[in-house]
Amino acid sequence: MRFLPEPSHKHGTAATLPECAVLLCNLGTPDAPDAPALRRYLAEFLADPRVVEIPRWAWWPILHGVVLRTRPAKSAAKYARIWSSEGSPLKVWTDKQARLLEGYLGQRGHRVAVRPAMRYGAPSIASVLSALKTSGVGRILVLPLYPQYCAATTASVFDAVAGWAQRTRTLPELRFVNSYHDDAGYIDALAKSVTDHWMVNGRGEQLVMSFHGVPARTLALGDPYHCACRKTARLLAERLTLKHGQWSVTFQSRFGKAKWLEPATEPTLRTLAAQGVQRVDVICPGFASDCLETLEEIAIEARSAFLAAGGREFHYIECLNDRHEGMAALAAIALRHLQGWDTSGATDEGALRRQRERALALGAER
Repeated sequence: MRFLPEPSHKHGTAATLPECAVLLCNLGTPDAPDAPALRRYLAEFLADPRVVEIPRWAWWPILHGVVLRTRPAKSAAKYARIWSSEGSPLKVWTDKQARLLEGYLGQRGHRVAVRPAMRYGAPSIASVLSALKTSGVGRILVLPLYPQYCAATTASVFDAVAGWAQRTRTLPELRFVNSYHDDAGYIDALAKSVTDHWMVNGRGEQLVMSFHGVPARTLALGDPYHCACRKTARLLAERLTLKHGQWSVTFQSRFGKAKWLEPATEPTLRTLAAQGVQRVDVICPGFASDCLETLEEIAIEARSAFLAAGGREFHYIECLNDRHEGMAALAAIALRHLQGWDTSGATDEGALRRQRERALALGAER
């Protein structure tokens, strides 16, 4: 095996970053809302055996002969509907969350570098890990932005980290956050986002909690994702003091012909409208930041389906994005997993002062 080149240590490694870092990982995004960029992105995403659990000999002809010939143009049209002047919403939010998390940790007296990375697309997990290592970081906490553990998402991030590690001669210390689906701070942040929305817009008859879907067979195979989603929803409903019949759990983003987790989001919304429900509020607690699946699939397509079926008001409640409560919850989660590592930066008072100044500037920006 050929290893990646190591930083020169002839005269010692000059550290340009703190000793500890957080790698903030999200799913990823295409480089542009066009068919070529989507083809590259989908080729990487759908080639992951964690995402599509079909034998390669059976899946490869379908992926390269059908999916990558037809889906990129359709997906590009969807991305074009939500693409901003700054770029892909998911990347914009993930970059901002990384900057804010570093600031929140700095405000609490911890000198920790925080860098965003994408499982698919750029910047890749491997490239960011290499950059951190070259900059002198010796301890890295990997924090996937997936509250609910799933093999197709959380474990895939670990695969990418492990793949980089297999090609690295001198490894940094590594820690990994498995999930935070029942974290009290995370639940409180979700509840605050709902109540804030209700204070401004009034309250709907039904709160629909829509999670990303996965094939139903993964539940039978032992994946805890379905149970984690249900627990998140139950805790959020309890926190909001909702009664039975005032909330529901659904799953979105079905792909292919296999049976997926149910009930599905869009059919559920149509049923609610047919039953006479006039207004629904929809939140996506499994997404740390708004992206294609929330802004296009829910806020546009699901809205249209509900209104077409007879509903009168559809309210989408945004993801936590850069909300203070969400960032504070992420900071608390990171600090729990950083325990035992020296994050004080006490030997570099000038750097610590600059860190605090940056934290204050980020707070003022918000």
